[in-house]
Amino acid sequence: MSLYALIPVFITVFLAELGDKTQVASLLFATDEDLNPWLVFAAASLALTASTGIAVLLGSYAAKYLDMVPIRLLAGIGFILIGSWSVFTHFKA
Repeated sequence: MSLYALIPVFITVFLAELGDKTQVASLLFATDEDLNPWLVFAAASLALTASTGIAVLLGSYAAKYLDMVPIRLLAGIGFILIGSWSVFTHFKA
């Protein structure tokens, strides 16, 4: 596996994380004058690394047992359902 194979992973995760609640929470913690911004960065980075590690471990373990299940299709349908629900609740309110 070449280093270039990791570029799509980096770009996808980077773009997916932009502007999500993790960044908002980190931003809010960084505004606290009692907290060192570098320690906020370190704590947020460690939390993201730990949660990503868990996801990778679970994904690699699940891949052994879910070869026949169309994971990408199910994930896509899940995102469509969540997006549809978000749009519906926006207009319902």
